[in-house]
Amino acid sequence: MTILIFLIILGLLILSHEFGHFFVAKRSGARVDEFGLGFPPRLISWRRGETTYSLNLIPFGGFVKIYGEDPNEESLTGTDRQRAFSAQSKWVQTSILVAGVTANLVLAWLLLVVAFATTGLPTQADSVPQGYTLDNPRVTIIQVAPNSPAAVAELILGDQIVKLRTTTDYLTEPTIESIQDFITNHSNSEIIVSYIRTHGPNIKPTIAERAVKPANIGPEGKLAIGVGLETIGILQLPLHRAIIAGTQSTWHLVSSTVTAFGSLLISFFRGQSEVLGQITGPVGLVGLVGDASALGFGYLLLFTALISINLAVLNLLPIPALDGGRLLFLLIERIKGRAIKPQVANAVNLTGFLLLMILMLLVTYSDIMKFFA
Repeated sequence: MTILIFLIILGLLILSHEFGHFFVAKRSGARVDEFGLGFPPRLISWRRGETTYSLNLIPFGGFVKIYGEDPNEESLTGTDRQRAFSAQSKWVQTSILVAGVTANLVLAWLLLVVAFATTGLPTQADSVPQGYTLDNPRVTIIQVAPNSPAAVAELILGDQIVKLRTTTDYLTEPTIESIQDFITNHSNSEIIVSYIRTHGPNIKPTIAERAVKPANIGPEGKLAIGVGLETIGILQLPLHRAIIAGTQSTWHLVSSTVTAFGSLLISFFRGQSEVLGQITGPVGLVGLVGDASALGFGYLLLFTALISINLAVLNLLPIPALDGGRLLFLLIERIKGRAIKPQVANAVNLTGFLLLMILMLLVTYSDIMKFFA
């Protein structure tokens, strides 16, 4: 069932992205030769008008084949050359390339709006609109300091604290303030933290415990266990408020994703070996989809929206064979005042595609090794 859900999500993301290219290309008058889900070899195909629609064997991708996107002799000099991608204005070419990313962002926004309006989504207490309340609010760990008592005890981001106790005292229904006071008042005691972990490989949300000994690591030597805390609960909104919250959440996720990609690229160019371990491929995503679906429909929508945003940002990177690489070519042509030689553009795009396939294989291998670790 998890694999089926993953394939449905993957198909939805690819379909929306490629439909963006397809729709704008059709509207602009460019000739679209094929709209494909997955990569060849073909399983089934049918033709409608001038376009072939295909379902292909390799499910991890999709494509829209626009006439003249990879220029050749026919698209440059043939009878239908005016409808080739390369014959369109730079503005039209840019619009076609950006349309896929735009479609993924719109899909993410729609998913977040639906989630807020139906099941609700996890939200910090200080972000709740006036007049609305959180369902089942809990103090949640949002940061763990390296080498802190909490890190040694293997507490992680997202753990929800439900109780603290020592041999002589206990704290139920904790708030951020009462947790801080409890730690300060039991500086010489080992504190048992009861928490609920709702994410991770094969997680079934149940109450677990970890022993933590406070240390002088807080501001000005204040006793602490090394965690940042926020009160987080489920926020469900009427449609008009869900639209606003979905827009805000989309913007927040986009900015966070751009920052994360930037950090990843900096690490890569610095030659840091752990970069590959920070990337999750199709195999790893299957497990994450299973975790999200186990938490509920709202979490699955949120996860799908996050992947859609990641796909949008990834495609804007200036890497050959990606939309961002083709946009970079358009910018170079605009600056030079003439087109890049087709042989050069095609060779660079093919090289970029092959490198991306190699990267996907490496990431898939890394995912499999994590699974058996």
